[in-house]
Amino acid sequence: MRKTSPDSSASWGAPPPPQQNKGLTKPAAPSQSFQSFDLLATLVAVVRGDGTVLFANSALEDALGTSRRTLEGASFLPFFTEPHILRTALDGARVNEYAALRYDAWLVRQHADAVPVHVVLAQTESPDQFVVELLPLEAQARQDREERLIDQAQATKELIRNLAHEIKNPLGGIRGAAQLLEMEIDSRDLKEYTRVIIHEADRLQTLVDRLLAPHRRPHVVGDVNIHEVCERVRSLILAEFPRGLKVVRDYDTSIPEFRGDREQLIQAVLNIAHNACQALADRIGAGDAQLVFRTRIGRQVTFGKQRYRLALELHVIDNGPGVPDSIKDRIFYPPVSGREGGSGTGLTLAQTFVQQHHGLIECDSVPGRTDFKILIPLP
Repeated sequence: MRKTSPDSSASWGAPPPPQQNKGLTKPAAPSQSFQSFDLLATLVAVVRGDGTVLFANSALEDALGTSRRTLEGASFLPFFTEPHILRTALDGARVNEYAALRYDAWLVRQHADAVPVHVVLAQTESPDQFVVELLPLEAQARQDREERLIDQAQATKELIRNLAHEIKNPLGGIRGAAQLLEMEIDSRDLKEYTRVIIHEADRLQTLVDRLLAPHRRPHVVGDVNIHEVCERVRSLILAEFPRGLKVVRDYDTSIPEFRGDREQLIQAVLNIAHNACQALADRIGAGDAQLVFRTRIGRQVTFGKQRYRLALELHVIDNGPGVPDSIKDRIFYPPVSGREGGSGTGLTLAQTFVQQHHGLIECDSVPGRTDFKILIPLP
């Protein structure tokens, strides 16, 4: 169990009891005092020092499969596989050993398997009342992964911009010098060397321009229908891979339009889909390759350290070999590529375009199924 400083418990303090006016105003019932916890996606219970539940939020009701009425007034201890740990933690909190305490445990659910959770026990301003916050470790790991992706993208953006500008100036000088040298020499063999220099300089210039493209191009905002975006990408993919590939459309047509840059989103989805098709090369040859475009609405979704009431979920799923383990954690870094000869900038640009829409791209990959999920907030 890890103890934390008193400051770390500030956000879990219960609302102060309402002021009384000469005995005319009745204090609010505990369940009313903690109604704001229903707005949280994490599982929260307010308990007495003996473990009796005073309040359980909606997320905890859903997770346990038990109604709030059943939970309130009952002991919270039996809902853990090792209840003695919570008992010890509450005993320590009652004698002010710490302001907040964290540990990992297993939460027992009705008609379901126990799930691992990270427990945060904090004191409130009221005597003998404690907030128990439970974060499913799977959700915590996802949140940590999203934060890493956002930090990665920001660091990558700065690296690309600085590096590209550093490369451009000497590259132009190299190409110009090679052109002047070619004009001065008569030997055909020597001119072959200068042409190689010019060709490679042009290739590097093209790569630099691709890296700088998302930072140069203005963000053109308009109404975007995500299914029009998917259909455009689908037509481009089928034109390039007319045989051996089945493209499945699984759309939720109730998804509303939103404000965004249509061309940027087409490019982002196209980069992901094109990467998938290249990974499907063997299956396309065998005639059993499949690419799925799936759209859904996510409700009360948290990503990028913010919570959104509605969000677009666009999945691009393929039945290829999966992302190699060696690059799974680095696929959005340039110039990481899973294929020989690839520039490794496609996913980097896709992530940049989606983040310009306040969104995020996640990847879940196992052999036989790779799912790139684009998340974008909806109005």
